[in-house]
Amino acid sequence: MKRWILITLLVIGVVGTGVWGYKEHQDKNAVLIQAENSYQRAFHDLTYHTDLLHDKIGNVLAMNTQKRLSPELAQIWRLTSEAQADVGQLPLTLLPFNKTEEFLHDIGDFSYKTAIRDLNKKPLSDKEVKMLEKLYKQSGTIKDELRKVQHTVLEENLRWMDVQLALATNDSQGDNTIIDGFKTVEKSVAGFGEENNSSNIIGIADENHEFKGLDGEKITEQQAREIAKEIFNIKGDQKLNITKSGKGADVQTYMASYQQGDKNGYADLSEVGGHPLTVMVERPVQEAKISLHEGALKANEYLKSFEFPDHELIQSSQYEKEGVYSFVATQNGVRIYPDAIQMKIALDNGDMLGMSAKDYFMNHQKREIKEPAISEEEARSSVNPEVKIQEQHMAIIENDLAEEVLTYEFLGTLGNNTYRIFINAEDGTEEKVERLKATEIKFSRAV
Repeated sequence: MKRWILITLLVIGVVGTGVWGYKEHQDKNAVLIQAENSYQRAFHDLTYHTDLLHDKIGNVLAMNTQKRLSPELAQIWRLTSEAQADVGQLPLTLLPFNKTEEFLHDIGDFSYKTAIRDLNKKPLSDKEVKMLEKLYKQSGTIKDELRKVQHTVLEENLRWMDVQLALATNDSQGDNTIIDGFKTVEKSVAGFGEENNSSNIIGIADENHEFKGLDGEKITEQQAREIAKEIFNIKGDQKLNITKSGKGADVQTYMASYQQGDKNGYADLSEVGGHPLTVMVERPVQEAKISLHEGALKANEYLKSFEFPDHELIQSSQYEKEGVYSFVATQNGVRIYPDAIQMKIALDNGDMLGMSAKDYFMNHQKREIKEPAISEEEARSSVNPEVKIQEQHMAIIENDLAEEVLTYEFLGTLGNNTYRIFINAEDGTEEKVERLKATEIKFSRAV
C-alpha cells in the first residue's frame, strides 16, 4: 500500500513539474514575443519618420512663403525627436550609433532655432538654404539605407532578439544582417561630418558632446575601482565590477557596479580626472528620521567631498522617504544654471541614493560676466505686477536658442503657486518662467 502511495506521489510530482516547466516556457516565450514586437514597431516607426523627415525638408526648400516655413520647420523638429526616440527603443546600446543620433539632433536643433525666430524680419539666408539642401541629400541617404534594411528584415523574416543576443555576446563572427545594415547607416552618416563641420549653423558645442568641466590626469582601472569603493563606502574585498566605455562615446568613462544583498550601486566615472558623472544606489529605504532640510545639509556634504567648487541649493522636494535636491554652481554670487547637479538622499539615515553631475561637467568653465545693462528696478517692471516677488538673484541661463544670457532671477508667488522668472539683464526681455513643484509629501518626524 505504501509503495502505491509513493508511486502516486512521485507521478503527481513529475506531472506537476512538467506543468510548471511548460508554464514557465510559455511565460518566457510571451515576454520574448512582446520584446520582439516592441523592437519591430520601433524600427518600422524609425523608417517611417525618416521618410517623412526627408519629405518635409524637401517641402521647405520648395516653399516661397515665409508664413508657412515656421510650421514646416516645427514639423521637422518634431519628426527628429520622434526618430531619436525610436532609436532609443532599439537594442543598439552596444553598437556605436552616435553619429546618426548626432545627425538627427543637429537637424532638430537647426529647425527648432529657425522656427522660433521671426522669419519675416530675418528670412533664411543663402547659407542656411545651402545647408538645408545638404541635409535633404543626407537624410535621403539615411532613408535609402534604412529602407534596404527594412526590405531585408521583411523579406527574410529576421528577428531583433537575435540582434540583442549578438550585441550582448559580442558575436563579431556571426553574420547579422540588421547589425551590418545599421553599421552601413552609421558609416554613411560619418561621411557627412567633414561636409557639415565647415558650417556653424548646425549644432552648438556647448549643448552636448563636449565636457568642458573635466580636468586632471587620466585614471587607470585600479584607480577607478578605489574611487568607486569610496563613493559606495565599500570595505574589504567585496566584488566590484569595472567596465570601460567603448569607442565613440561622448566621454570616456569607467562604469562601476556592485551588489550586496538587497543593495546595489552603479557609477559612471570620467576617465579624465575620475570625476563622478552619475551615481545610483538602490536599497530599501526605511521610515524617515531626518527632515528635508537635514537631507539638504547631507547632500551639500557629499558635494564638498567630491570637491565641487561654490554651489547653491535652488530647489528641494520630498518624495515619500527620499529627498531630491537641485544645485547650481555660482561665480561671484551669480547662479550658473547650465552647471547643474541633482542629488537624491535617503531620509532614514542621510545616505546618498543618487547624483547626476553630467550637466555640470559638460558646461562648467570660468565665465566672463558683464555688468547688467538695466537696473533691478527696470527688470522688476517686466515681471507681471500680480506676482509677489519674494527673492531676487543674478543668474546665467540658456535661452531657447541655447545661448547663455545674464538675467535677473525673481522668485515670486501668484495665488497658490510659486514661480521662477528670468528677465534678460541686457534688454529686459522675459526669457523664461517656471512654476516650481511643491513638495509632494510633508515630513513628519518618526517617534
